[in-house]
Amino acid sequence: MKAFWIDSQMPIPINELQHHGVSFQHLPTNESDYLPQLKEIMALNGYYAMDQVILNESTPNFEDICKKFIDEHLHTDDEVRFVLNGSGVFEIRSLQDQWMKIIVEEGDFISVPANRFHRFYLTDENTICCMRLFKDKSGWVPLYRKNLESSTSR
Repeated sequence: MKAFWIDSQMPIPINELQHHGVSFQHLPTNESDYLPQLKEIMALNGYYAMDQVILNESTPNFEDICKKFIDEHLHTDDEVRFVLNGSGVFEIRSLQDQWMKIIVEEGDFISVPANRFHRFYLTDENTICCMRLFKDKSGWVPLYRKNLESSTSR
C-alpha cells in the first residue's frame, strides 16, 4: 500500500489514515490464512456477506464497469476490499475534504467508511481480484456527488 496526499505528494502513515476513518492492514493471500482473518473482521464489524470480484479486460462490459467508479461517489455502507491480486487506486476525501490517494496491491485490506466521498480506478495493470465484505449489499449502491449536489440545489 502506498498512501499520500494528492496536493502535496506527502506520504500518509497508517495511523493518519485511521484518523480519517480509513482502515488498512496487510494480510496473507493464502486462503487458509486470510479467510479466518476476514471472518474475524466480519464478526467484529457486522459484515454479513462476502464475495469475490474480478476485473480485467476479459470481464464482460469491463470499460463500462470501470467508468462507474471513476466519478466521485459514496456508499451508505463501508466499502471493504481485500486484494488477492492486481492493483487499484482509491482516492478518498479526508475529514478536511482533501484528497488522499491510496494504491492497493496484493494482500492489502482497506475499508472506506460509509458516506465518505471517493473514487476508484485500476492501475495500468488493468486487473484486480478482491474479496468484498458487506453489511448490506443495498448500501453499496454508488451515490454520485454530482447527482446529490444537483438534487439539493433545487
